[in-house]
Amino acid sequence: MENNYIDMIEETPTLLTKKCKMISLAIKLFLQTTAILIALFSWYLYDYFIAIGVFLLSFIVMGIVRSKIIHSVIPPKQREYDYDDKEIADWFTAKEICLYLN
Repeated sequence: MENNYIDMIEETPTLLTKKCKMISLAIKLFLQTTAILIALFSWYLYDYFIAIGVFLLSFIVMGIVRSKIIHSVIPPKQREYDYDDKEIADWFTAKEICLYLN
């Protein structure tokens, strides 16, 4: 008989310094608003049909960027869990940026 154990997941890192929290907030806002801002800018410059196409394309590109960030910083055993933009930004800031700032 096999013993199957479920590994405990690591909690989302807590950021301690104000600089790290601000960087995490900037990354979170970047992930949330980039597709909409690019679409609004293209609507201002061109037409709303082009803005819809640009929105769809930028939505796909931001999904790829979000996926690359997730796969670079979140441990492999817990990648099947869903993370929102704040948690992704916290993981990225803690593992890649604030590691060097502290």
